[in-house]
Amino acid sequence: MEAWRAHDLLWVSGLPDGASMPVWADAAWLAAAPLVVRRASCPPGRIPVGVRGLLRSERQACEVEAAAVVRRVTPEVLARMPLPDFSSAALDALRQVAPLLDATGWAWGPTGGVGFALASGLPVLRADSDLDLVLRMAAPPDAAQADALRAIAAKVTACRLDLQIDTGHGGFAYAEWAAGRGRVLLKTDQGPVLTATPWESA
Repeated sequence: MEAWRAHDLLWVSGLPDGASMPVWADAAWLAAAPLVVRRASCPPGRIPVGVRGLLRSERQACEVEAAAVVRRVTPEVLARMPLPDFSSAALDALRQVAPLLDATGWAWGPTGGVGFALASGLPVLRADSDLDLVLRMAAPPDAAQADALRAIAAKVTACRLDLQIDTGHGGFAYAEWAAGRGRVLLKTDQGPVLTATPWESA
């Protein structure tokens, strides 16, 4: 299996270790809720993950043994899943932009609350939930591709869009790059880096 990537969702046997679990992250919740791979460095054989609860305030960072993983769902897999029948601003926005994202030819998928809800069926989406997406882009977009990205971002008006560009070296917010700032904050496994060249390895 390829290396774990940020935003992958994992189910594991047993409980995560490396941190004391809060009261809300009990065995019943962890049996249903996937763990979210986060960007951090870990010893070989271990994976940095985050535990997510029902509320925005319920987050816990920890690690798990790679050997304990029994199921993995990537954002790209979630992009191919049928959406649930119920409506929310974030899901409605996803329905709008999914064909446009498919047309770019880049690998992409939902993350955040939408991805978590699609993978688990747990009721974490709210009326004000963002639409979080990751787009795998190994090289800077050309002019036509940049126009396509702007059109996609402009389509999302009912909720906040958090589009993360994954360069292979880390991830940054599309909104920062599109705003024409000289540098963007690239999130890497070694920590955040302010850079003008996010597609170049450090």
